[in-house]
Amino acid sequence: MTLTRYGWHQWLAITIVFVFVAVIAAYFQLWLVLIPIALLWLALVSFFRNPWRRIPRDLPEGTMVSPADGVVSGVEYLGSHETVDGPAVLIRIFLSVLNVHINRVPCDCELDKTLYRKGKFLDARTNESAKVNESNTLFLYTKGERIGLRQVSGKIARHIVCPIESGDTFSQGQQFGMIKYGSTTELILPRPDDVTVHVSKGDKVRAGVTLFAMLPHPK
Repeated sequence: MTLTRYGWHQWLAITIVFVFVAVIAAYFQLWLVLIPIALLWLALVSFFRNPWRRIPRDLPEGTMVSPADGVVSGVEYLGSHETVDGPAVLIRIFLSVLNVHINRVPCDCELDKTLYRKGKFLDARTNESAKVNESNTLFLYTKGERIGLRQVSGKIARHIVCPIESGDTFSQGQQFGMIKYGSTTELILPRPDDVTVHVSKGDKVRAGVTLFAMLPHPK
């Protein structure tokens, strides 16, 4: 278990503050105070944990792994979506403050572009939040076909991290960013009639590990 580089400013600052407070408590021999200080530090720093993951290999072609940890909050079939320029299936994941917040790509892919939109910070558990909250959309190419990934802020999460650029390439399960403290992540796939979705609403998923969906090659 390590701490993610995407939040090093925050977890380093938290650590410095808590070390300072702990030194003062120790100086005045307030030993019982050290216990809640340590527990609070652990709780705050855990937001930035980066657990080691064994990414599945040799998966069938077209397999998508989950792009986030959390609970599947919806599977929607849309008549059109901007990321795929046509009909799509959208799979939405809700991340609570207790989940790992790092995002991973669902397959081998290349970034075409990103589209950031300012917005509100409604509770990520509401349907409206996915439409009006701050978001960052990734337009990705895989096997010559475009798919989409969307990071959506929540009521608590107000900092989307995505330090990547057009032309960057990624291997399946590779990290590309995070949303700081609880939020929503969406995977958008084209040709919904051909897609096999392996998860249902309410399922718990793990980024880079859970088999999420299958997008076969177009006929």
